[in-house]
Amino acid sequence: MATIGFIGLGNMGLPMARNLVKAGHRVQGFDMADQLVSALAADGGVATDTAAGAVEGAEVVVTMLPAGEHVRTVYGESVIGRVPAGTLLIDCSTIDVESARAVAADAEAAGLEMIDAPVSGGVGGRPPAR
Repeated sequence: MATIGFIGLGNMGLPMARNLVKAGHRVQGFDMADQLVSALAADGGVATDTAAGAVEGAEVVVTMLPAGEHVRTVYGESVIGRVPAGTLLIDCSTIDVESARAVAADAEAAGLEMIDAPVSGGVGGRPPAR
């Protein structure tokens, strides 16, 4: 299984990170809210003190952040330049196109693959009908 750095453990990020832990991945999580990092650790994830710590040794980095400015800052300060070429970056934040394109260009210039995978629907989604 993969080592995944997960940054942004809010209402949507924490359940996503928990599902990755349940699937058997090593998930190293960070959020500005310590209680969310603790919640992930209680479910088998690895608590980290910084976004840079979450990406250390990660094969995949997933971000789920509130706004384009946060995505630009996290990737600029804590991801790009800290992970090796070939690391897969997945941004699940629902942000403006300009920020998504700028971060993807920076990632590409650093030899990193990036997927823009914004989520929608909020936290109240229902399971599919059977």
